[in-house]
Amino acid sequence: MIDIDELDEKFSIEGEVGFAELEEDLVFITVSNKYADADICLYGAHVTSFRPHRAMEILWMSPDSNFEVGKPIRGGIPVCFPWFGPHKTDPEKPQHGFARLMYWEVVKTESGATGETIVVLQLSSSEETKAYWPHEFRAEMTIVVGKTLEVKLKVTNPSDEPLEYTCALHSYYGLSGIENISIEGLQGTAYYNQLSGENGVQDEEFLQIQEPLTRHYLGTETPVVIADSAFRRRIKVDKTGSKVTTVWNPGAETCAKIGDLPDDAWEMFVCVEATNAFDYPVRLAAGESFETSAIIGLEE
Repeated sequence: MIDIDELDEKFSIEGEVGFAELEEDLVFITVSNKYADADICLYGAHVTSFRPHRAMEILWMSPDSNFEVGKPIRGGIPVCFPWFGPHKTDPEKPQHGFARLMYWEVVKTESGATGETIVVLQLSSSEETKAYWPHEFRAEMTIVVGKTLEVKLKVTNPSDEPLEYTCALHSYYGLSGIENISIEGLQGTAYYNQLSGENGVQDEEFLQIQEPLTRHYLGTETPVVIADSAFRRRIKVDKTGSKVTTVWNPGAETCAKIGDLPDDAWEMFVCVEATNAFDYPVRLAAGESFETSAIIGLEE
């Protein structure tokens, strides 16, 4: 049982950081500073909202999302770790790993030098995690709420044995409508089309989504921009420590089969993800760490 009063006493910052049960019984950190407001669920270290002042919400949350221990939250920024997609050898293990299905511990909250807010959450190996994955690890999510939103997954191998993992920061972005957007920054990039099993190269300057899409753009660290003509905004999605950019929209038929998505939700979001998977897993020798981050904001 999480003690909100104890968290408040240790980690709240008056007028800036607080704790609340916002959805069902799940505990959230609420952040409000001179740049933006944000909500972070301790279950999954999951950012569910980022609202720059004088701007609309940037992230998208499913109105049908489960907020229940044992089920992933749909929308916002799920943390996929220590594997991305289905488990390679055991389909009974949870899709996208276990990190989004566990409570993370609050390590630190602080006000930055220029008014941003920094939150650090941690998940470490335990008997519970070793039931899924046999390795010793320490994972930290650092979330910086400022003019931009930075989410950073740092994984450390504290053991004497090497380990390998895959991961993603599986960000959902809200749209005026899928037909109104184009994605810039991927021209000339090779990709793996998960739906067809084929490889390709994007020739077009702008990616426009007119059908179900699951593309993993390979060997790229380039930022992308989601340009939304009806909302008149451009969301810049930058990243570090990621060699794969995943773009996903389920389309109408698949969306209707996903229980925690409304049938028409595919029209209202796109996922652009900072991923390490396929030919780019992360390998850590004993004592090593690695960081994967996404930096999200509005172009002015």
